[in-house]
Amino acid sequence: MSSYIESISQATAASTGTSTAKSTKDAVMGKQDFLMLLVAQLQNQDPLSPDDPTEFTAQLAQFSSLEQLFTLNESMENLAASNANSDLFSTLNTIGKDVAYYGSSFTFTGEPVEIGYKLDGQASQVTLSLQQNGVTLAILKGKELGTGSHYFTWDGLLSGGKKAPPGDYTIIIEAQAAAGESVGVAPLVKSEVTGVDLQGDYGGILKTKAGEIAFHSILGVYEPGSSSAGTAEEDAP
Repeated sequence: MSSYIESISQATAASTGTSTAKSTKDAVMGKQDFLMLLVAQLQNQDPLSPDDPTEFTAQLAQFSSLEQLFTLNESMENLAASNANSDLFSTLNTIGKDVAYYGSSFTFTGEPVEIGYKLDGQASQVTLSLQQNGVTLAILKGKELGTGSHYFTWDGLLSGGKKAPPGDYTIIIEAQAAAGESVGVAPLVKSEVTGVDLQGDYGGILKTKAGEIAFHSILGVYEPGSSSAGTAEEDAP
């Protein structure tokens, strides 16, 4: 078969009317190119010494496998596109709903904000420090200490009754188990979705009252006003 390489290349170039020099993009061979090479090989084989039937049959099997791979690849691309469109529709359905997500920061606009934490085990104490520009303005102690997700509403009031300034806040969280060792804990934020930016992967970006979050990062979607969030005990920073 190797003896036909030059004749195959010439026949392929002649049939397409182009030179064998191609760009990087054109150099990627598709199934039509393979079929063209097969036909060129048959046209240029030596009549007195034709290809071995066994080898020819193996080539046909390879071409059949190639066709199946092309079909599978096209099906997977269509499935991926369908899933992406499904994510976009799901994203739009969150507008006006409350979404919960892991978040170590939030934007305070002056209105109460719902934040929380998720515990991997039973805790004896949970402390959340709310910082703005590196300065701790509020220290909150969680009352729910069992395993799972817990939320509470922060009204923005600091110790002494002063209103916290609006802006971006960072949540620094610590938790201790009953025996004094640390326990796994992660900060949570729950906020109303006010808009959607569809320019992105996996559903785009949700715009909430507390900030922006990727759609695929949300933990849950809730009807507004359906929250049963409690309160947190506040300490002076």
